[in-house]
Amino acid sequence: MSEPTVFTRILNGEIPGEIVAETDRVFAITDISPQAPLHVLVIPKTEQYRDVAELAEGDPALLAEIIAVAKRVAAEKADGEFRLIFNTGPKAGQTVFHVHAHVLAGDLEEKSLIG
Repeated sequence: MSEPTVFTRILNGEIPGEIVAETDRVFAITDISPQAPLHVLVIPKTEQYRDVAELAEGDPALLAEIIAVAKRVAAEKADGEFRLIFNTGPKAGQTVFHVHAHVLAGDLEEKSLIG
């Protein structure tokens, strides 16, 4: 059995993280290295899917829930305007292989964006 990802460890309270939204299947945390005034990660509680392509194929309803939580967080914290990014693979900037969405909002021109 592999080690739990950093996201699972945050969810389980093993390491600190600021959970800003949660459903039965999804949670959202503040990114520790923000690339925008609002930078939140929306993560499924399951580690079953490494990236968004696997998730879309395996559980489209869970992908829809991730997007709904992203929309809710952006509505609460950024007037509903946001950018949603999924990195797929190391060359695309993915460093944690537990699917997650980056929700970026605020004045995105002032900060560098995720590649």
